[in-house]
Amino acid sequence: MNHTPNSNRLHIAVFGRRNSGKSSLINALTGQDTSLVSATPGTTTDPVAKAMEVYPLGPCLFIDTPGFDDEGELGRMRVERTRKMMEKTDIALLLFEDDGTPERQWMELLREHDIPVVLIVNKKDVRQDVDSLALRIEEKYGQVPVVVSAGEKSGMQGIFDAILAKLPEDFAERTITGNRVGEGDVVLLVMPQDIQAPKGRLILPQVQTIRELLDKKCIVVSCTTDRLSDSLQALARPPRLIITDSQAFPIVYRQKPAESSLTSFSVLFAAYKGDIEAFAEGASTIALLTPQSRVLIAEACTHAPLTEDIGTVKIPRLLRKRIGEELQIDFVSGNDFPHDLSRYDLIIHCGACMFNRKYVLSRIAQARAQHIPITNYGMAIAYLTGILDKIVW
Repeated sequence: MNHTPNSNRLHIAVFGRRNSGKSSLINALTGQDTSLVSATPGTTTDPVAKAMEVYPLGPCLFIDTPGFDDEGELGRMRVERTRKMMEKTDIALLLFEDDGTPERQWMELLREHDIPVVLIVNKKDVRQDVDSLALRIEEKYGQVPVVVSAGEKSGMQGIFDAILAKLPEDFAERTITGNRVGEGDVVLLVMPQDIQAPKGRLILPQVQTIRELLDKKCIVVSCTTDRLSDSLQALARPPRLIITDSQAFPIVYRQKPAESSLTSFSVLFAAYKGDIEAFAEGASTIALLTPQSRVLIAEACTHAPLTEDIGTVKIPRLLRKRIGEELQIDFVSGNDFPHDLSRYDLIIHCGACMFNRKYVLSRIAQARAQHIPITNYGMAIAYLTGILDKIVW
């Protein structure tokens, strides 16, 4: 579990005022000195994350955030980072100093983001009014808060129980390949080992897909694009499914057996991490682009640009070949994503293997709210190569 990617962990963020005990609570929950604790207000200036395994929740990522009542210019910047963290939060722990306005406002924000919230009253070891405060919170929000002492590390099991009760029903049920394959099915993975492939390693989507297929008791065969024909001839029967790198779609589609379904790692992750119907609809709007249109390409990873990078080179090349060299294309990476998307006619997002599902869905929701179509790398390439209706997604 220590090697589970953060993107596949349940993201649990702690929100509250400065000195409400957020950092102490994180340390108590994780059993480690994950966050710096001090009596000085505003000690936590940036979100701090700690990955751990919590039975029976599984792999989790606990996130400590700056106080949402921070002040001054730097304070406002810290509050904005706290606000941004909601986009990645699966479950929120909200600490109440009292039942006043700040907590009410953040409760409303969390609900607007459809984030389940566990209400917490901390410092029961030093406060005399914890019971009356808990009662007022229950009456106001219709939810019984968990009363704890982070300093004494008491009441933590109550928080874990509350998190389990708030866990999204489908959190652990979603899989990369869904019901497309089952035990005994032959699955062929076509994985070009080009400049984008890390030397001596496979990229994360390939590793995760292989592991899932092995867990499903599938027969997994891997090859590079140039050995596709030989690999197909070596098989006793056509593969049930062929999963390829999206950029190899045209080559693989021309050679695939009629009995075999075809998809790509990026398309699979579009459904696994995001909203496949929204991405398919977004891909179809490529037909509406003109040379005067503007496209945003968003990459989750922050790596140095490569000579034949799929996001900054190959997709722009395909777009401009179809639409015109005048097409305007902007690029963002990592957590950078414009709040105002109105200037764009289309957003093309990567497979987002480095983001959790909540974060991807928040970007889709942001685009929808501003009526901007959004798709992903694999869906866009499938459309641009004329095979979107011939692949499974």
